[in-house]
Amino acid sequence: MVGPTALSLRPPENQLEKRAIGWWMLQSLVLAVPILAAAIVAYVWWDAARPWLILVVLAAALLLIVGVAVEPFWRYRVHRWETTQDAVYARSGWLVREWRAAPLARVQTVDALRGPLEQLLGLSTLRVTTASSYGAIDIGGLDQRTAARLAEELTEATQQIPGDGT
Repeated sequence: MVGPTALSLRPPENQLEKRAIGWWMLQSLVLAVPILAAAIVAYVWWDAARPWLILVVLAAALLLIVGVAVEPFWRYRVHRWETTQDAVYARSGWLVREWRAAPLARVQTVDALRGPLEQLLGLSTLRVTTASSYGAIDIGGLDQRTAARLAEELTEATQQIPGDGT
């Protein structure tokens, strides 16, 4: 399709907040620390299983190191977002990268979400739900005010488009 409504899948321009790095680190800590702690406790208390539990301890330690020292910085370099008068663009992932473009004519709902760790860091996730069977576009790691402003702007823009987004 050629014309002003044609969308191209291109890298979005805007970076997330640097605080997103801390958010991803905290998520990794919340996941990996209990696993590592349980593996260490089992290793200390279960003599018969020590030969194979050391592998679990090492795997959990590796998961923690990668989740805190590698993944957040890698994700920060990859994750981008952008909104235009025609669409919402997002790129995310670290091992598997995803590029998404959602025409505003297909947008059904726009939400700003804040989980406990995001609240702690003053961040929000913008969720743009479309008529796509693939699901919503989530842009996490935005400043609270930016996410609220974008939700308001996108809601107003989609209300100007006739139809119901399907």
